[in-house]
Amino acid sequence: MLRYDTTRGIWREVDGAGALAAILVAAGAPVDGQKGVPETPLITAASYGDAGVARVLIGAGADLEARSSDDAGGVPGGTALLHAAVFGMSAVVDVLVEAGARIEGIEVAAAVGDVTEWLAGAAPDSLTRALVMAAQHERPDVIDRLLALGTPVDAVDPVFGGHPLRAAAQAGRPGSVGQLLAAGADPNLRDNRRRTPLDLCRKSRAEHEGVDGYREVEAILVPITDP
Repeated sequence: MLRYDTTRGIWREVDGAGALAAILVAAGAPVDGQKGVPETPLITAASYGDAGVARVLIGAGADLEARSSDDAGGVPGGTALLHAAVFGMSAVVDVLVEAGARIEGIEVAAAVGDVTEWLAGAAPDSLTRALVMAAQHERPDVIDRLLALGTPVDAVDPVFGGHPLRAAAQAGRPGSVGQLLAAGADPNLRDNRRRTPLDLCRKSRAEHEGVDGYREVEAILVPITDP
């Protein structure tokens, strides 16, 4: 959890977290955590986007398919891969998939970057969630493929409220933002709290130190967002 400064509400890069994890594991810390806790250390690393810690834990034999408890605060009942996908931690997604983590569903496949095996029979709501995931993780091939299938570029997930352009802006993904706008996405569609993609970009930019993607997204959206 070192990547998130709880005192300031800021995400930052922290050198040495992986090395610290290695020291703790070598000293006897249980790689899958204590029994009865809501989530394993690997799930926590996935949620907070620490790919270095994730690599150490995987190398020490962490259970890739362990699930959080049903009352966990992140993604109840979810694996580390699902947590990384939901929270937009693309670097950890890549580490977990390379290690052999199982992909469950088209939404996670979109975050990974390949939905080929999941398209047959996919429901419209699942395709919408997949498009949101692809936008959040900046997977351009998946975005193109889902749009070509007829997934509406401005569709809103009826369950979780996700919207492709807002997700991309909030995640600081200029490639996704440009791709969706070129496909006709409306930069002035607001969420249920009346926030535009630009609003969400600016909020996230204030929470992430030194991430250039947010500056690029803001530069794209400012000229085309209504006051």
